[in-house]
Amino acid sequence: MKFASCSILRPRSFSTIFHDTNSHLYALPKNHLNLPSPFSPAFPKNSSFPGKCLHFRRFTAFSSLSGADDQNPSQELAVLLEVDGVLMDAYRLGNRPSFNVAFKKLGLDCANWTEPVYLDLLRKCAGDEEKMLIMYFNRIGWPSSLPTTEKESFVKNVLQKKKIAMDEFLMSNSLPLRPGLEEFIDDAYNEGIPVVILTSYSKSGDAISRSVIEKLGHERILKLKIVGDKEVEQSLYGQFVSSKVFSSGVDEELAKEAMKAVSAEKQRIAEEVASMLKLNVELDTTSSKSLQKIIATLRAGAENAGLPVSNCVLIAGSQSGVVGAQRVGMPCVVLRSSLTARAEFPSANVIMDGFGGADLTIPKLKNKKWL
Repeated sequence: MKFASCSILRPRSFSTIFHDTNSHLYALPKNHLNLPSPFSPAFPKNSSFPGKCLHFRRFTAFSSLSGADDQNPSQELAVLLEVDGVLMDAYRLGNRPSFNVAFKKLGLDCANWTEPVYLDLLRKCAGDEEKMLIMYFNRIGWPSSLPTTEKESFVKNVLQKKKIAMDEFLMSNSLPLRPGLEEFIDDAYNEGIPVVILTSYSKSGDAISRSVIEKLGHERILKLKIVGDKEVEQSLYGQFVSSKVFSSGVDEELAKEAMKAVSAEKQRIAEEVASMLKLNVELDTTSSKSLQKIIATLRAGAENAGLPVSNCVLIAGSQSGVVGAQRVGMPCVVLRSSLTARAEFPSANVIMDGFGGADLTIPKLKNKKWL
């Protein structure tokens, strides 16, 4: 869709068996489980996967994966890093120019976001890019050839072009890593602290995130563990969630029935309360798909680090990461970026502005009494 010009209108002012997304599993009684013979490919005999376990012969099933209950007297530490806003501040350097590239590709010569305009839209729309576009074109006028009924598809087209431009920018050599990141990773390695980079739930996608990691250089990458979609799926937690550890169809059906029973009971209680209050209520017993993915990624990250979640610290750049860390009992440090400069993170343990100096360092992480 191409638009040669914009008409200037009158300007305006600017669970499986989970309870919700919790990490606790509903463990069925021993005598109700018809467990198969040892299943070593999924659960090695000497598995050191963190979390409390119930042992049935040589088969292992999780009774609880909550990091809050894990005990590790050695007080070991691992660091998990998000990509968005942590490895690089892509929004500060690339978001606004990517919108301008999209405008240019669509022939919108009158549309150009200067730094003040972009920051004003960002603040007023709380970072919602669709709302930012709507507010902007409501102010300067929509393309003259655009029917009113096609405004929604026009906005989606702009966002699609912007994403392509942003992906190209992320993969280019012009976008630097956050200052102090490389020294932070080197210090962790020298202290024997595992560093895990989480690409699975990155907004940029797993493939783009891995290309960002390549900026760290080959030698430094060898010191890291990367957890993307494949690693999450292959993790013991990921296999358990997807029921791949069940070789018996009966066991899988039991898990499904347990989930249905919990959901039905919650609905029954809600209906009883609604009846007493003479209200109609529909209880949503499904959990957020994106939050489930974040939780699975954090669990897989801890598994790859070889430590319980309570011994891992998530360095987050997003509110969704903070929420996920809180759900699994993982300490969380927020690293502010240009996108989150004024955001509040009440669930985070600490909020910092960057790596090194007076901000986030390995010694500071080691001295905190979170474990």
